[in-house]
Order: sequence, then structure tokens, then C-alpha cells
Amino acid sequence: MNPNDILKQANHISAPFKVSDGKGFQLKSVDPGSTLHFSSGDKPEAKEALADGVTMLSALQDKLYAQDRWALLLVFQAIDAAGKDGTIKHVMSGVNPQGCQVSSFKMPSSVDLNHDYLWRCNGSLPERGQIGIFNRSYYEETLVVRVHPELLAKETIPPALVGKDIWKERFTDIRNYEDYLGRNGVVVRKFFLHLSKQEQKRRFLERLNTPEKNWKFSANDIKERAYWDDYMTAYEEMIQHTSSPGAPWYVVPADNKWFTRLVVAAAVIDTLESLNLAYPELSDAAHKELEEAKQKLQAE
Repeated sequence: MNPNDILKQANHISAPFKVSDGKGFQLKSVDPGSTLHFSSGDKPEAKEALADGVTMLSALQDKLYAQDRWALLLVFQAIDAAGKDGTIKHVMSGVNPQGCQVSSFKMPSSVDLNHDYLWRCNGSLPERGQIGIFNRSYYEETLVVRVHPELLAKETIPPALVGKDIWKERFTDIRNYEDYLGRNGVVVRKFFLHLSKQEQKRRFLERLNTPEKNWKFSANDIKERAYWDDYMTAYEEMIQHTSSPGAPWYVVPADNKWFTRLVVAAAVIDTLESLNLAYPELSDAAHKELEEAKQKLQAE
């Protein structure tokens, strides 16, 4: 597939799942099992499209790194077993490790809890020319902390600052933070991998029934599953309040891993292409130096 066709297909695949204005958004408007025009019989075609996309992504990332002007931050959020790790692994498989870093944010440490909630993520932001990936992020503060209010108490915030509007205030903080990043050349794209409850159950059972996958399962996964409805409400409001043209959410169907990876790759390609990336142009003096160096090497 030629580059122009890949770009057209990237926009066609990712656009239906892009949320730039969350007002009125509802999770039920996105089917976790959707595969657009692809069917199970088209799976090989989709895998081929993903391979082409990974090749193009590698070329775009090379220009991003060489140009050294923009940075790209990819944020992944999802319920357990939605496939964040596998998606990151497959989509970024062709990217030069020198220009990409993955940061996973799990339970905050005592040091983290003694700072504001954006502190630990702020130190992992990508440099110019880099792609940074957040496997979970500061959004956990509007998700797991909201579902489990006892975690908020551990943050030792002055009681007078913990009011009934704290979640709206955090949404405002995050929107302002992402606006700030955008104004400084950090392009933010966010992915919610939308998994159905039925598919999560199937994947949990697969982990339990397959010895090689037992390590992936935690008893806490079942405890968290009991809060499914609370989490879905939290995810929906997160998307409603923090989607913007500069930092949109992609609500990606996650019941079919091959399709999830294709949508994410398409969204990243579409984003990088929009930056008009190019290799730096050398000055006449620099070209002269290169010619002199070439002549010296050839004369050896």
C-alpha cells in the first residue's frame, strides 16, 4: 500500500472514534465489539494494514526525532484486561527505542502522595522529538480514586480543599494542564480502550485456565470488577469533561485486539502527519562541510 493510501485509511479508521468535544458523550454510543467495515474474515487484511501502519509510523517518528520540535504524548486508560500492554507493544513495535519511552503508573508511593497528583507524571513527559507513552496516568485521580474515596484521604490534602466539586475541579486542572502542554509543543492524544464486561470475563477465565497466563491474573481484578458500573460512569464523565480539539480522546473498541491495535496505530499516524514533519534543511555552510568531509574520506 502506498503512503497516501495509508494516510487516507488512517483517518478513515480513527476518525469515528475521536472525541474532540465531550459534551453529551455517552459510552453506549460506542460498541466495544465494533470493527467498522472489517469482519472476522477480514482479520488478515487488518493485520496487513497494521503492518503497513507500523512501517509508516516508524518513518514519521524518524522525522519527529530529527526535527526536534514537537513531542507526542500518548495516554492509555482502560479497565483491567482491555489490552493496553499488548496494544502499546504491537503499535510501537517498529519505532526506534531511542525516540520513545513508556511510563507505567501504578499505586502511588509515599513520596508521590506527598506531592500534588500531577507531580509524578510531570517528570515523565517526553522531550522534544520523542514519543512518550503513559500506561495509566494522572487520569487515575479521576477514576480509581473516585471509585475508592478512601484513597483520596491518603493524599492528605487539607480537608477544606476536598469539597463536593473536587472531581469537576480536577477535570478543570487536567484540561488546563493539557492546554499548557499543547502550547509548549507537546501534542496529547488519549486512548480509552473500551472493553465489554462479557469480554473481560472471557479474558479473565482464559488467564485462569492457561498456566502460561496465570501470572497476569490478580485476585484484586475480581474485586475491581464488582465496581464495573462505577468505573463506567467515571470513564464517561472523564471523557465528557476532558475532551478537547487539542487533546482529544479516542474511545477505541477493545473486544477485538487486532482492531484495537489498528485504530490506535491509525490515530497516531494521523496525528503525526498533521504536524508537517520534515528532516532539517542544512545551510549552505553545512553542505560545504559535508562535501569537504566526503572528499577527505574518499582521498584516504
